[in-house]
Amino acid sequence: MNLIIYGAQGMALGAYEAIRSIYPQREVSCFLVTQRGTNAEALSGIPVLELETFAHTLSDAEKSNVEILIATPENVMPEIEMALDRHGLHCHVRLTSSRWAKLMSFYNVCCKAFLPLAALPVGFHKAEIHMFMAKSYKDWQIAAEYRMPEWITPIQVGAALCEERVADVLDCDGDNISKKNGNYSELTALYWIWKNLLLPKGETDQNEYFGLVHYRRILELTRDDVLKLTDNNVDVVLPYPMMYRPDIEAHHERYLAEVDWEALVSAIEELQPEYAVKLREVLKQQYLYNYNIMLARKEVLEEYCKWLFPILERTEELSVPRGEERQDRYIGYMGETLATLYFMVNRDRLNITHSGCRFLT
Repeated sequence: MNLIIYGAQGMALGAYEAIRSIYPQREVSCFLVTQRGTNAEALSGIPVLELETFAHTLSDAEKSNVEILIATPENVMPEIEMALDRHGLHCHVRLTSSRWAKLMSFYNVCCKAFLPLAALPVGFHKAEIHMFMAKSYKDWQIAAEYRMPEWITPIQVGAALCEERVADVLDCDGDNISKKNGNYSELTALYWIWKNLLLPKGETDQNEYFGLVHYRRILELTRDDVLKLTDNNVDVVLPYPMMYRPDIEAHHERYLAEVDWEALVSAIEELQPEYAVKLREVLKQQYLYNYNIMLARKEVLEEYCKWLFPILERTEELSVPRGEERQDRYIGYMGETLATLYFMVNRDRLNITHSGCRFLT
């Protein structure tokens, strides 16, 4: 069968690299997309083709010999399946977020790039987990059934900007930046966790972990995983990073204006010059920690937030227009860049593990 991957972003590229490594006998002939748009013409030397153009080049017999792996966000998979069927391409399978995570877990065990939490032995001491799930009154309706683990607590973000309530915990209580949610997105929840739960710094419980997920993106942890954290001295659990070509700097250009990027770089150079030295190196590699999702030991998360938020605040001041004059989520996107910078630079100092990120639709 002729194997093709549908998609041309991080999930698709990660799937390609994993398949090439784990199943070298399977050759991927191309990537398919609905429209070229801003997608590259090729990834890793493999062409990126539009579906309609590709389908018209094949006979019915050739179409029956095509196997398509759909590696896109799950919310668009049904539409893609209908389009494939309309074009006579009936052999296709969804690479769901859970399947992608299992593929990445095995791939990373083999290549020893990003340690999977699943690879660690089960311990004896149960970690105390406080994971907060960012929710907004503007959220899409989730159709999928999902049994929420007891360690996840919903927190409403941007609660200061509306009267409607969708969670008992609000990011506008206590010390907060709730009104900045239009720029900070889920990071107003992380700020609330930092200021109201991690500080003041007292006697630290090594079993205590805090973290953040989204209402439709959940860091997957099993009950065995909870028993792995403390006894394996895990500092951080992050979603498997997405892979982008040619590097993550090119990926950022799709989401951030050059003037905003310059403001971020200036803020890093001013406040964290030692990280500014490493920034260029990190931008020229291919892995990005998306979504601002993480679980970390209490003191590790406090240290990260203490580093992160002054940079973001200074970026707001340097931005044109300034952060207070806009509502376009740009600070949230920058948080992903900074998370990548921070944890890539500190990967030898911190014991960082990885898990899947389940997408709910």
